[in-house]
Amino acid sequence: MVGANLKADAMNLMEKRSGIEAEMNVIIQRLCQSGGPGLSGNLLDSEGFPRADIDIPAVRADRQRLSELRNDYEDTTEKINQKIQVLHSAKLAPISDSIKDPGLNTQEGDNLGTSSSFGNPIAGGSNSMDMEVVVASSRPFAMVDEITEGSPAATDGLQLGDQIVKFGNVEIGENLLQRLAAEAQINQGHAMPVVIMRQGALINLTVKPRSWSGHGLLGCHFRIL
Repeated sequence: MVGANLKADAMNLMEKRSGIEAEMNVIIQRLCQSGGPGLSGNLLDSEGFPRADIDIPAVRADRQRLSELRNDYEDTTEKINQKIQVLHSAKLAPISDSIKDPGLNTQEGDNLGTSSSFGNPIAGGSNSMDMEVVVASSRPFAMVDEITEGSPAATDGLQLGDQIVKFGNVEIGENLLQRLAAEAQINQGHAMPVVIMRQGALINLTVKPRSWSGHGLLGCHFRIL
């Protein structure tokens, strides 16, 4: 019962985080639209006067709200991590016992994947409730086909040919290029978890999208698979 409650709590938190992310995406798209001020662009013109082409109070309100949402996003993610860590700890004992049974194939359970919040993998059986708390598939959806030396992506450990399994909160699905760009914007200046597949092995990285001397926030290009 306790395990079921923890799973339900984790799923509710994930739903809350998705809502936060959706609101952040709307604000980012509004601020970064053509002619917009962006997330941190100057609100003054070249002569030092308030820009007449934008609604400055609205922009400031959007930026303030985005900052609040980022804090909520990080707080919610941390709570999800804690729930999944507890679930993982609770499963360690029964899993150890089951491995003693030579007739039980544990290989499949050991490769269920990483948790949706990038905590430790939740190994164990194939209960559908468990599968809702872990990544449904470890199938990559994008590949790093260009990367600039000294860029944030390269500095933080991404390599040419790495296949992306999860990028922040983005998993396989539709509109991936737009979602990847939005996720980088959302996490600008903040460390975010990335799961990659490299030479057949799943690897957890922490990448921080940020301004640097080159183009973009990461300095790499993804090709959708």
